Amino acid sequence: MRPASDRERLIATVAELLAGVHHVAVGASSPIPAAGAMLRRAVDAKRGEAPVRISILGSARHNFFTNGSSELFDCAAQGRVDVFFLSGGQIDGEANINLVSIGDHARPKTRFPGSFGAGYLYYVVPRVILFREEHSPRVLVEKVDFISAAGASPPSVRRPGGPYALLTSLALFRFDKARRCFVLTGVAPGHDTDEVRDRTGFGFDVAEDLGPIPEPSPEALALIRDRVRGELAETYPQFAETLRDE
Repeated sequence: MRPASDRERLIATVAELLAGVHHVAVGASSPIPAAGAMLRRAVDAKRGEAPVRISILGSARHNFFTNGSSELFDCAAQGRVDVFFLSGGQIDGEANINLVSIGDHARPKTRFPGSFGAGYLYYVVPRVILFREEHSPRVLVEKVDFISAAGASPPSVRRPGGPYALLTSLALFRFDKARRCFVLTGVAPGHDTDEVRDRTGFGFDVAEDLGPIPEPSPEALALIRDRVRGELAETYPQFAETLRDE
């Protein structure tokens, strides 16, 4: 068996972040979060535990919604979605995300696809995981140019949902809601804290138990390259092919 790739490590890390949850929803164009959710389900089933329920928008096999995102929003408002994944063209140190534009809003340098309900889901889903493969000052900025979804709210605002973690190809952060900042808890093998600081545009705290992000276990790798790859192929066939163990 070949060693784990960077993306397989990300998939396994996502699965660990989903331990103990009941319902995970994944938006479109999110193959790594989707694969991580499938791995969590496969691991739970193999251990005889109740498997997590997965809703992947755009999938026919792994989605019990029949009316697209409107049902997802209703389900989330009722407190029946435990985890959702969000990304952004920019993410800042207070977990604000930008899905709209860079530069002056009237005359932007770059436009992104749009928020698509991200602000709403950020408020109602208890565990929102921010995911972005690229780890650079271009993406992880001190302050976003436009707030599509705010990471924190005033104490007077009832908000059951919000950021839980930020995962990139380089590092894993937990979000401290009380202090409104990220805490570095894991670094990809072969890298160190200084490199994370150099490649991050915002300041962050470092956990006392900071360590390397674990490699996937042989059991997890086997599941990723067989069961998960097969399930993922229905929605993400090209990505699934990259998980094949040659």
